[in-house]
Amino acid sequence: MTARRSPAFRLVLTLVWIVVGFLLAPMFVSVPISLTPERFVSMPDGEYSLRHYAAVFTGDAWLGPLWDSAVVGVGATAVATLIGGAAAIGLWRIGGRAARIIGVLALMPMIVPPIVTALALSRAWVTLGLFDTVVGVILSHAILGMPFVFMTVTAALEGLDPRVVQAARSLGAGPFRVVIDVIVPNIRAGLMTGGLFAFMISWDEIIVTLFVSSRSVFTLPRKIWSDIRDNLDPAVAAVSTLMIAITLLVAALYLMRDVLRARSGAAR
Repeated sequence: MTARRSPAFRLVLTLVWIVVGFLLAPMFVSVPISLTPERFVSMPDGEYSLRHYAAVFTGDAWLGPLWDSAVVGVGATAVATLIGGAAAIGLWRIGGRAARIIGVLALMPMIVPPIVTALALSRAWVTLGLFDTVVGVILSHAILGMPFVFMTVTAALEGLDPRVVQAARSLGAGPFRVVIDVIVPNIRAGLMTGGLFAFMISWDEIIVTLFVSSRSVFTLPRKIWSDIRDNLDPAVAAVSTLMIAITLLVAALYLMRDVLRARSGAAR
């Protein structure tokens, strides 16, 4: 009996498909509802319409939150990648027990419950004058995404030989030059992976956003949450479908880049 025909393999395969089906279940609900021709939430009965997608892209009610989410997501990704990557590189250069302890502290935003982080940031941003500002929301999302950048960059640095850095220093390169021209090119994959995680976290974040913003910053998840509470509109399903599509597109582009890089390396 081959491994693929064994009962254990079939059981594991069945469990995998059950988990995949559970994760994809929202798509099988959101997509059909977004295509309903009715003004209320319902499954289409043989007739489909794009009216709710048109409402999303032609009305200010959704274009504003879409723009806010894009600005906050890109800003949070840039800040999280810069700080998380710099922290990982700095601790890698320092090494030792102190670096490991600080590395654990860098993961605290991922360990602490989001509601606790939201309460702390809300109080801090009110004191600093950053409450309900784009900068405040970007910094909040960056704090949540930074641990993921830190982890991916730290993992990428494990494969970098320290002697490469020593060789660059012996040839006259300064610390900043070494980071830009030697370290960063070798950990580009880790930086991009961490940035992808940071963007996804910001794109879907709702709990912290509710605590650090009021009316000036209204992201897509917050708009969806507000509409679900007040008036359930099929446009919410259309926006949810678009968010899923954007997430899948970003992931697909990243995987495609890895495949092309692997083929290019094999060709060499």
